[in-house]
Amino acid sequence: MSNDDYQKLSQQEIELEIGKIQGWKVANGKLNRTFEFENFVQAFGFMTQVAIQAEKMNHHPEWFNVYNKIEINLVTHDINGISNYDIKLAKTINHLYSKEFH
Repeated sequence: MSNDDYQKLSQQEIELEIGKIQGWKVANGKLNRTFEFENFVQAFGFMTQVAIQAEKMNHHPEWFNVYNKIEINLVTHDINGISNYDIKLAKTINHLYSKEFH
């Protein structure tokens, strides 16, 4: 996948797109959301599902897990900002979460 596929979004585009994806906000220049689960096994299972989809996209999250909580940050380092791929991955993550855990 070439860097040409990544499109850096303007602040206006980010605000428009983030309004369409439940639970996400911009924090420290990255898309951010925290997910909470019943236990560690559920949280880890969710991380595994996200990892599989992220690998298919060749676009990987920054994340932090403590027991039943996962904080995910999405940013495209190659363009030093939020891209269309961050939005796409956020939507994919939400879909996995709503399908399996809500």
